[in-house]
Amino acid sequence: MAGADMHAVDALIRRRLSSNVLLVNQVAEHIVAGGGKRLRPMLVLIAARAAGYRGEQHLQAAAIVEFIHTATLLHDDVVDESDLRRGRSTANSIWGNAASILVGDYLYSRAFQLMVELDRMRIMQVMADTTNAIAEGEVLQLMHLNNPDTDEVAYRRVIERKTAVLFAAAGRLGAILAGLPREQEEAMAAYGLDLGFAFQIADDVLDYVADAHALGKNLGDDLAEGKATLPVIHALAHAAPPAADRIRAAIEAGDVGALPEIVAAIHAAGSVEYARRCARLHADRAEAALAALPRSPWADALATLARYAIDRDH
Repeated sequence: MAGADMHAVDALIRRRLSSNVLLVNQVAEHIVAGGGKRLRPMLVLIAARAAGYRGEQHLQAAAIVEFIHTATLLHDDVVDESDLRRGRSTANSIWGNAASILVGDYLYSRAFQLMVELDRMRIMQVMADTTNAIAEGEVLQLMHLNNPDTDEVAYRRVIERKTAVLFAAAGRLGAILAGLPREQEEAMAAYGLDLGFAFQIADDVLDYVADAHALGKNLGDDLAEGKATLPVIHALAHAAPPAADRIRAAIEAGDVGALPEIVAAIHAAGSVEYARRCARLHADRAEAALAALPRSPWADALATLARYAIDRDH
């Protein structure tokens, strides 16, 4: 059933991406055809079924979430000057920054058209607030670039807005569609929020320890962009002075050439293990939130999703 729902969502996404402007179609198809995990729309679908929803509006809700996520990817790659995503050239490296930004705007507006068609004010409110929070997260991250003094509190503030809030919205949409009482809706949102934290922290670890081919992007991209993520923040606080100084200088300069030294330093400081423990803690909290739902194969699938978020290799 989940597979059939995902196929239906993919078909809906392609159908609603269509534009009579050729460049919109080219850029949008490039990034959608790039695949990816489709974790966020999958979360909407499974959450809706776990909440007891039996209609079809969850398909459109899933497409809304994916459109918003895809728009952020297009904008992120411009801001980060990325040239590789999911093992393929980024849209901005092919068509340029202007086209990527404008097609990202098109996807945002398409998402809100789909929301209006659902005609559910609560969903529009949640997604409007979520999109606003994501924009705040992007600006917060920009403010912390090349700043080795970024601490864990600041880092968590960024990833909450940039990543976790969309996961929280995906979980909440399932509860709203099913008409669950507010207490269960909040539990679904809490599940999504912790899932998002777990996913992003695990992702930030992979940028230093994964296989580049499996990851589908260049290792050390965060370092090259001057991002102080959790493994680096922990290493800066616990590494011996020479290593800490080298990490600080690499973050300030965005020196990806220092990657082997930084990887050695974060391992020596126990920073990879620390970040993985943090990710596991959030995955555990996500699973605990599911106690508010009736036991079902769909709720079990949500628990499996929490494990996948931290156990994956890409």
